[in-house]
Amino acid sequence: MRLALITGEYPPLPGGVGDYTRELARALQARGHTVAVWTDRRGVGEAGSPVPVHRVVRRWDLTAWWALGRSLRAWRPEGVLLQYQAAAYGLGGAMNLWPALARRWIGDAPLVVTFHDLRVPYLFPKAGPLREWSMRFLARAANGVIVTNHEDELRLRAQGLRALWRIPIGSNIQPPPNLPDPTEARRRLGLPVDRPLVGFFGFLHPSKGFDVLLEAIAALRREGVRIGLVHIGASVAPSDPSQRGYAAACRQRIQELGLADAVWETGYRPPEEISLAFAAVEVCALPYRDGVSFRRGTLMAALAHGRAVVSTFPRVPIPELREGENIFLIPPEDPAALARALGRVLAEPEMRARLEEGARRLAEIFAWERIAAQVEEVFRALRAR
Repeated sequence: MRLALITGEYPPLPGGVGDYTRELARALQARGHTVAVWTDRRGVGEAGSPVPVHRVVRRWDLTAWWALGRSLRAWRPEGVLLQYQAAAYGLGGAMNLWPALARRWIGDAPLVVTFHDLRVPYLFPKAGPLREWSMRFLARAANGVIVTNHEDELRLRAQGLRALWRIPIGSNIQPPPNLPDPTEARRRLGLPVDRPLVGFFGFLHPSKGFDVLLEAIAALRREGVRIGLVHIGASVAPSDPSQRGYAAACRQRIQELGLADAVWETGYRPPEEISLAFAAVEVCALPYRDGVSFRRGTLMAALAHGRAVVSTFPRVPIPELREGENIFLIPPEDPAALARALGRVLAEPEMRARLEEGARRLAEIFAWERIAAQVEEVFRALRAR
């Protein structure tokens, strides 16, 4: 099939949706499909990328409708997959309406929307219920909808949506086959070798609970535990600069808690160095305020690298997560519980090894080949109708 993927962000810009689109495009291409990506004009693309990238959009407003439409009509796709996350489109609402008009450009090709989360667009001040309506409109205007997690699936099924599939995301950072041992990884990255290290991966956002983790690290240090924290990756997403204030508040809190000599930030690094950072830490702490979820690419990366993961209880049951076997779960927004969990995982090598092995087994269901096969089946089902 000729499959067109639309995304509001794409490498070299850092961002989970852009990385997801790149990995999915490569996996679909490996399955024999002709794949291309449509996005905006930020960035210059990846040198030598096997997937063609059409950077035709100047801004994600009404002008994007025609820029995308004209280019897609010339390309003649047999299926269109719109990657949706409000922040990736600047929190505007233009792309929520585009599927209703897309037929004039893409003909009978099925149009599928992947919701990476159900965060509503901003639209304009006092838009109120119109913002939520725009999300429902987008879902119903598409031929099919893909969600990445259990909670979004329950929410959309409750709204009566029937052409709905749940397909997880994979890790945007693929670990190399032979990662070095922690001591060597730390040496290469300039990290200390004289203390256990806790890893936190991803952009700083209030929902990810980095501030809660800082309080937990400080509590362990007050108890005499010599411990360090490594923030892996960039601090603020280019597609969501509104979080710069939160990042600044976290850095100020590091100073207030006396953690300046205990926290290291890698900053934005290429994938191979991100993998090195994962290899350097004993445990990954992902204390999401809204509960652990399969929509979180940060979780997928930690699992793919076989790290022991401490996270928070999910909002809805996730059968694949098994407490004490492939993840250690605590209540959200509870620094004391997080400190106890980290202390236990670090102090009990057998538990840590069990969590690491469980993480590696769980990561197998998020392989990109498997994800691409499921996306392919969605389009085949829609084309057969």
